[in-house]
Amino acid sequence: MARDYYEVLGVSRSADEKEIRSAFRKLARQYHPDLNPGDEAAERKFKEINEANEVLSDADRRSKYNRYGDNWMHADRLDEQARAGATFGGGFGRGTRVEYDFGDFGDLDDLLRRFGGASGYGAGPRTGTRRRSRPGRPNHHDVPVTVTLEEAFRGTKRMVNVPTKDGGSRRIEVSIPAAVDDGSRVHISLDDGIQVFLVVSVSPHTRFKRDGDSLYADIAVPFEDALLGGEVEFTSLKGRLALKVPPGSGEGKRIRIQGHGMPRRESPSASGDLFLTVKPQIPSVLSSDEKQALEEFRRLRIANGKRS
Repeated sequence: MARDYYEVLGVSRSADEKEIRSAFRKLARQYHPDLNPGDEAAERKFKEINEANEVLSDADRRSKYNRYGDNWMHADRLDEQARAGATFGGGFGRGTRVEYDFGDFGDLDDLLRRFGGASGYGAGPRTGTRRRSRPGRPNHHDVPVTVTLEEAFRGTKRMVNVPTKDGGSRRIEVSIPAAVDDGSRVHISLDDGIQVFLVVSVSPHTRFKRDGDSLYADIAVPFEDALLGGEVEFTSLKGRLALKVPPGSGEGKRIRIQGHGMPRRESPSASGDLFLTVKPQIPSVLSSDEKQALEEFRRLRIANGKRS
């Protein structure tokens, strides 16, 4: 049985979305293959935390996982069969985690017949021949892909090598949608039945830091505009914009720009916000007129008792 996804990320079962995202990002940075070249254990751990995050960060998948554990992917079928009358004797208490392990049984019907239950597929005594054969598992393969933040913002394409059923490989072009983040998994079903999951890594950016669909960056502002207010230009991932700086914007002042963050995963047509931190720029060289003006400014501040 696979490790508990909550245990993998080191969070409690009551953890909210923010706690899960924070735990994943911390672990992803620690075990990222690019930071641990040649470390197979780190690569396995990276895949494990990606898988856990892919399930727990999605409300619907998480709900199914909480009900059925490792067999969450069969939740719809299990729910349907339960509604049709499949029971295991007494009921389960609220909040109890129920895990189904088919083991060497063919499917849920075999398991129910073993315990004398019934399902929507019909019941009956178990004979030497199974009434339903267990479908073969598709071949699942993880393929790591690295994209830039700009590519994650707009979506992109990649040429990747994917396995074939005969043990070889072939090269195909794949589309990576906008809004992907570290650990996002893009599912591709090939015509030969091979199931490929692109495991996405987003390269660190020189200017922007990302937290979900929010972006953060510093903006250099002339000190006179920081004091008096003004307008400066800034280029976001969407394009160039004119930013109004409020008067008195000192070091660390944060300005929010709505809609200039990353596309939202659940609705890529909408975007998060961009948060810019003001960094006033003090000139190292002044003209004689500028020095005179600043001297007058200092004199006025002292005269008005505004210097402590």
